[in-house]
Amino acid sequence: MTPTAEPAQGDHRATYRDVLAEPRFRLLLSTRTVAITADSLRITTFSVLVFTATGSPLLSALAFGIGFLPQLFGSLLLGSLADRLPPRALIAGGYAVECAAALLLALVRLPIAASLVVVALVALATPVFSGASSRLVARCLDGDAYVLGRSLNNIAASGAQLFGLALGGAVVAVLGPHRALAVSAALYLGCALALRIRLPRLEPDECHGTPGSPRGDGGAVRASLRGARLLLRGRTVRRLMLAQWLPPAFVAGAEGLIVAYAGGRHFAPGWYAVLMGCLPVGMLVGDLLVGRLLPPPARERLVVPLAGLMGVPLVGFAADPGVGASSCLLLLCGFGFAYGLGLQRPFLDALPQDGQGQAFGLLGAGGMTLQGVGPACFGSLAAGIGTGGAIALAGGAAVLTAVWILAWRSPASPVPVPNHTRGAENGAEQTSRTDSRPRPSPSLGSAGRGGSCTGS
Repeated sequence: MTPTAEPAQGDHRATYRDVLAEPRFRLLLSTRTVAITADSLRITTFSVLVFTATGSPLLSALAFGIGFLPQLFGSLLLGSLADRLPPRALIAGGYAVECAAALLLALVRLPIAASLVVVALVALATPVFSGASSRLVARCLDGDAYVLGRSLNNIAASGAQLFGLALGGAVVAVLGPHRALAVSAALYLGCALALRIRLPRLEPDECHGTPGSPRGDGGAVRASLRGARLLLRGRTVRRLMLAQWLPPAFVAGAEGLIVAYAGGRHFAPGWYAVLMGCLPVGMLVGDLLVGRLLPPPARERLVVPLAGLMGVPLVGFAADPGVGASSCLLLLCGFGFAYGLGLQRPFLDALPQDGQGQAFGLLGAGGMTLQGVGPACFGSLAAGIGTGGAIALAGGAAVLTAVWILAWRSPASPVPVPNHTRGAENGAEQTSRTDSRPRPSPSLGSAGRGGSCTGS
């Protein structure tokens, strides 16, 4: 892998207007928002369908999580395709595959095991599609525009998840689960067509990692495993990935206990839904305020305090708070998710130029997998120490992760390691490089690097 050339020119401050002026980003953001709505609708509807057919809470839970856990394996085995194939074909094809899967579940009465296999196979390929989308946005947005693009994506994703959950309940009630799955298929199809028609096909010199590049040597699986090994061998990339994986995984473990906590405290029916909604609301507000009001250096200095803010409120559940206090604690926890904005530019600057797509896919897949594992781990602990204690333990783990980040990340130097040092860590053979990236678009200013926009 060839490392990137120049570090970001860190202090230029972009605006949301600058970010939305980029047409490719607008298209990717809007289609991904619709797709996340379709994801929420499909996941909840499929879970209802499985529970209706089997009456098994275990199979219903498996139906809910089967779309997350296989993603890490897909990233490890197929992740290099995100850098080797044209982004338009991959992203539009990904939505088409999800459309086909939802339509199959809607129209064909498959055995439960076969239905789970269909969803798992789509999940295996998801990191390839999402990695290609993130890589394309990294080419579209530069410097602080990338961070605000990430912020906009998080805001849109939180809103789309809430809307998708509400839409799922309404559509299932009115149309039934099979027709609800058909609605999600129609949303995926709209995204695929919009991208196929409106997203330009990149020329070969605009798309790094094509089959003629070094990453194109060998089969996809071999290249994917080699690329993942090189990415995780670099200490800076590995640390930045763990910093973005662990706190959300611990919070997901706490989130998985909210329903049990509300039941154990005998809250009024429906309050568990309010509590579960507090986290995405806090995330939306945090991303909006931190992304819009703070300059780039301030965001990067606040990584550790905000990461700590994710965990400290959860520790308060050790005191078994009531509804009002629990809601406030979860809102504060959600606000802390904005810590990730301060890690976006350092993470992109640490990546090799011809491995961005695979890195973004691995980042998302690893995060999704750990967020699937978190509830199982802390749920098992709740049997011994109670739900409030398990939630508090998850918060304590998030705080310890913030302390770990502080131990290797100097507040005075937000970008952890100089670029030439990163090249050595990532196993690169070259020590002198030239910048082959296109110059920033005039509408986005003259800041340095761009970054990921997807939250798949």
